[in-house]
Amino acid sequence: MSLAVAFQMDPIESINIDTDSSFMMALEAQKRGHRLYHYHPRDLILTGNRLTARVREMTVVRQRGAHYTLGEPVATDLSTMDVILLRQDPPFDMAYITSTHLLEHVQPKVLVLNDPAEVRNAPEKLFITKFPDLMPPTLITSDRQAILDFRAEHKDIIVKPLFGNGGAGVFHLKPDDENLGSLLELFTQLYREPVIVQRYLPEIRQGDKRIILIDGEPAGAVSRMPMDGEARANFHAGGSAKKTELTAREREMCAAIGPVLREKGLVFVGIDVIGDYMTEINVTSPTGIQEINRLDGVQLESLLWDAIERRRAGK
Repeated sequence: MSLAVAFQMDPIESINIDTDSSFMMALEAQKRGHRLYHYHPRDLILTGNRLTARVREMTVVRQRGAHYTLGEPVATDLSTMDVILLRQDPPFDMAYITSTHLLEHVQPKVLVLNDPAEVRNAPEKLFITKFPDLMPPTLITSDRQAILDFRAEHKDIIVKPLFGNGGAGVFHLKPDDENLGSLLELFTQLYREPVIVQRYLPEIRQGDKRIILIDGEPAGAVSRMPMDGEARANFHAGGSAKKTELTAREREMCAAIGPVLREKGLVFVGIDVIGDYMTEINVTSPTGIQEINRLDGVQLESLLWDAIERRRAGK
């Protein structure tokens, strides 16, 4: 059965076809005979209860510099789509949140993944607090004294913005570091939200593991290795990919969160694990498909589309 599939995402021309997960999702959908469409979040138009966008028919091919073609923009009622994939990158700001509200107007007629209401209710660094036994000691606050007390207890800490992404704005403060006060002043100037403070996990030197879950089941993993002198292992921060396998503890984590993800319609999720702790649950626009495919000789995008088609068929 051919489906009409719309990608709500960033400009297709700007993606890296060697790393981008949305590109792999589009390739697989096209391979299955589905019709692809592309639009930007800013293209959404809500008139009364009718959600439209200026969408472009899209084709993709793995060819650097010529990896896509787009048709002319056509004002389209998005309720005519079968599937809409919410794939624009964070930041998870009011523009992102607004797009999730708008997309609810085409549900349940259209299968929107990940479910926009649940994406809105599951910011990466807040959703994880629903599973306190799986996360490292963590503090979320704007209270300066509470942060100082947390540091006095844990000594070595990580400070990061609550709604950041890609490792941006993540600071490792050792016990003798004198920059905490200045850092909190800077964060206060840049963000209105509280900051998140966590106990530093030295196991980061053995990698920050990204585990992909598809419809609540672990499908693959990759270790992201930090560069020398870095406390961040994110690929956006220069981390490198290394083959890995799931530990018993990691399977326990997946078993704990899997049923919740399935219930909430969070079909494509990436969790981040350092040592024995889960540090984030990524539901907005998770990545990692291509790195895992290359290292493990798998095709996660095929498993993902199997799950999407099952959902669309109501199975």
